[in-house]
Amino acid sequence: MSSEPIRDPVADTLLTPQNSAFVIIDYQPVQVNSIASMDRQLLVNNIVGAAKAAVAYGLPIVHSTVNVATDLNKPPIPQLRKVLGHLPTYDRTTINSWEDVEFRRAVEATGRKKLIMTALWTEACLTFPALDALREGYEVYVVADAVGGTSPVAHEMALRRIQQAGGQMISVVQLFCELQRDWKRQETVPDFLDLFISTGGTPGIQFSYDRD
Repeated sequence: MSSEPIRDPVADTLLTPQNSAFVIIDYQPVQVNSIASMDRQLLVNNIVGAAKAAVAYGLPIVHSTVNVATDLNKPPIPQLRKVLGHLPTYDRTTINSWEDVEFRRAVEATGRKKLIMTALWTEACLTFPALDALREGYEVYVVADAVGGTSPVAHEMALRRIQQAGGQMISVVQLFCELQRDWKRQETVPDFLDLFISTGGTPGIQFSYDRD
């Protein structure tokens, strides 16, 4: 069996490492500890997996925090600092990161129009910049199982509002698969398998791939 020739990774309608950027906002202790829309440990596991995927596939990453410089909040959780600590963070005071000049310039500087967006909380720090980005012509992809709100209703209503405005919902595993796309791209297969297993996937895929 043969794959078709690799589509233009920049013009591809699906997410590729060459046409998308990863945006991560406010995964700080206070925000994580206030999440009530899903299991917090699962949330942490999923956002760490999404961040690792962004690094493994070489996506531009824009990482924002809120109120660290003012001493009103703490830096990102240690699990994320371990993955993204080599990158700058754009600290701000605005609830809507799109209203922060440095953050918005960092997004623009990626040169990508497809934004894979993650943030806490869903109802505020995700929804507001997602809506602004959509209005400015970006495509927004929300990793729905790596974001959370202060209640199940708040989370669900926020996702609906983004979707109604044109945003698209994806999952962590869907993100891995969409970036990988073809098993012939063997240089990233080990990263894919590690990510899949570490976020709860069965290791059986490893054996199936090895037999091929």
